[in-house]
Amino acid sequence: MDAQAAIDEPRFCIADGTQDGVVSIEPGIDEATLDTLRKRGHDIRAVNGHERALFGRAQIIVRNRRTSVLWAGSDGRADGCAMGF
Repeated sequence: MDAQAAIDEPRFCIADGTQDGVVSIEPGIDEATLDTLRKRGHDIRAVNGHERALFGRAQIIVRNRRTSVLWAGSDGRADGCAMGF
Protein backbone atom coordinates (compact mmCIF):
# COMPACT_ATOMS: atom_id res chain seq x y z
CA MET A 1 0.00 0.00 0.00
CA ASP A 2 1.34 3.41 -0.85
CA ALA A 3 1.50 6.36 1.58
CA GLN A 4 -1.80 7.92 0.47
CA ALA A 5 -3.70 4.64 0.61
CA ALA A 6 -2.39 3.99 4.14
CA ILE A 7 -3.50 7.42 5.35
CA ASP A 8 -6.95 7.03 3.79
CA GLU A 9 -7.72 3.74 5.57
CA PRO A 10 -10.26 3.88 8.45
CA ARG A 11 -8.65 4.22 11.88
CA PHE A 12 -9.28 2.90 15.34
CA CYS A 13 -8.11 4.02 18.77
CA ILE A 14 -8.24 2.51 22.24
CA ALA A 15 -8.71 5.78 24.06
CA ASP A 16 -7.29 4.85 27.45
CA GLY A 17 -4.75 2.38 26.04
CA THR A 18 -5.82 -0.47 28.29
CA GLN A 19 -6.82 -4.01 27.42
CA ASP A 20 -10.45 -3.31 28.37
CA GLY A 21 -10.66 0.20 26.92
CA VAL A 22 -13.40 1.39 24.59
CA VAL A 23 -12.42 0.91 20.93
CA SER A 24 -13.30 4.01 18.92
CA ILE A 25 -13.81 3.23 15.22
CA GLU A 26 -13.98 5.49 12.16
CA PRO A 27 -16.64 4.85 9.51
CA GLY A 28 -15.58 2.41 6.82
CA ILE A 29 -14.59 -0.64 8.84
CA ASP A 30 -16.52 -3.70 7.72
CA GLU A 31 -19.55 -4.52 9.90
CA ALA A 32 -18.54 -8.20 10.05
CA THR A 33 -15.20 -7.14 11.57
CA LEU A 34 -17.01 -5.01 14.17
CA ASP A 35 -19.34 -7.91 15.01
CA THR A 36 -16.33 -10.19 15.52
CA LEU A 37 -14.72 -7.65 17.85
CA ARG A 38 -17.94 -7.32 19.85
CA LYS A 39 -18.22 -11.12 20.16
CA ARG A 40 -14.70 -11.13 21.57
CA GLY A 41 -15.81 -8.72 24.30
CA HIS A 42 -14.65 -5.37 22.91
CA ASP A 43 -16.76 -2.28 23.56
CA ILE A 44 -17.04 -0.59 20.14
CA ARG A 45 -17.89 3.11 19.72
CA ALA A 46 -18.50 4.68 16.30
CA VAL A 47 -16.85 8.09 15.94
CA ASN A 48 -18.02 10.60 13.32
CA GLY A 49 -17.70 14.26 12.42
CA HIS A 50 -15.40 16.47 14.47
CA GLU A 51 -14.92 13.72 17.05
CA ARG A 52 -12.61 12.07 14.49
CA ALA A 53 -9.87 14.43 15.72
CA LEU A 54 -9.28 11.66 18.28
CA PHE A 55 -7.41 9.75 15.56
CA GLY A 56 -4.92 12.50 14.80
CA ARG A 57 -3.72 13.59 11.37
CA ALA A 58 -0.99 12.36 9.06
CA GLN A 59 1.33 13.48 6.33
CA ILE A 60 3.86 10.98 4.98
CA ILE A 61 6.83 11.35 2.68
CA VAL A 62 8.64 8.23 1.50
CA ARG A 63 11.96 8.37 -0.36
CA ASN A 64 13.01 5.56 -2.66
CA ARG A 65 16.62 4.92 -1.59
CA ARG A 66 17.63 3.71 -5.04
CA THR A 67 16.10 6.49 -7.16
CA SER A 68 15.65 9.27 -4.53
CA VAL A 69 12.08 9.78 -5.83
CA LEU A 70 9.77 11.18 -3.14
CA TRP A 71 6.18 9.90 -2.77
CA ALA A 72 3.81 11.73 -0.44
CA GLY A 73 0.41 11.32 1.13
CA SER A 74 -1.70 13.85 3.00
CA ASP A 75 -4.67 13.36 5.30
CA GLY A 76 -7.98 14.48 3.80
CA ARG A 77 -9.49 14.60 7.29
CA ALA A 78 -7.92 18.02 7.87
CA ASP A 79 -6.09 20.77 6.06
CA GLY A 80 -2.40 20.37 5.48
CA CYS A 81 -0.05 18.88 2.94
CA ALA A 82 3.05 16.76 2.60
CA MET A 83 5.94 18.44 0.80
CA GLY A 84 9.41 17.15 0.04
CA PHE A 85 12.35 18.85 -1.61
